[in-house]
Amino acid sequence: MLNAKVQAGDNPAEDPNQLIKEFEELSNELTSLVQRINRTNSNVITKDGRTISDDLATRDILALKRSAYRSLAEKATITQDRYSNSEIKFESTVNVAKMQKQADLLAKEYRELDTKIQELNWLTELLE
Repeated sequence: MLNAKVQAGDNPAEDPNQLIKEFEELSNELTSLVQRINRTNSNVITKDGRTISDDLATRDILALKRSAYRSLAEKATITQDRYSNSEIKFESTVNVAKMQKQADLLAKEYRELDTKIQELNWLTELLE
């Protein structure tokens, strides 16, 4: 981006047209690689009879759920900063310990599934 404009009379450090050409070539290579990864993930069946893509989707949802439960536990945690009886008192509407335990369980499931996915990544040849 530093080569997109220069002071009048100066030359850019690198030819922006050459950089654009390289960018396009690398973008095409990246597209091809991502397509190969997606094709591989959709075709490789795990020991559980699922595809890697299925496991990736499950892992993503586990992360989402873990984050939601952890956030809920944090927001529901009460800290009383009252200085007099006339100030507002807050109460949790959910069982904070239960929400934290659920978040921890989801974190464990995530780690275990992620380990399986990483193992498959090492053992699987990328399809063309």
